[in-house]
Amino acid sequence: MAVEPLSQQEIEDRLTELPGWSADDDRLVRAYRLDSHFAAAALVVHIARIQDELDHHSDLTLGYNTVTLAVNTHSVGGAVTAKDFELARRVEDIAPGHGAH
Repeated sequence: MAVEPLSQQEIEDRLTELPGWSADDDRLVRAYRLDSHFAAAALVVHIARIQDELDHHSDLTLGYNTVTLAVNTHSVGGAVTAKDFELARRVEDIAPGHGAH
């Protein structure tokens, strides 16, 4: 099945199910704060594994005690697609286990 860009309304509707995530400049974005740099680094490694499983990768930034993701789908011209929401949901599912808030 081909991946198709989502409309702005579809993006807004889906974002209601992902607190903390937003749409910014044709990307889904989210920043997490963690209790330590080590916890943030561990979250990055876990996210990298999920991205490899999905074969869909975000811009992933590690700060001292923060992790920031920005994702869109390059194969459709950098638009937001269902693949981006799947990655966001998977990250949301594992982030609390790392102490992310």
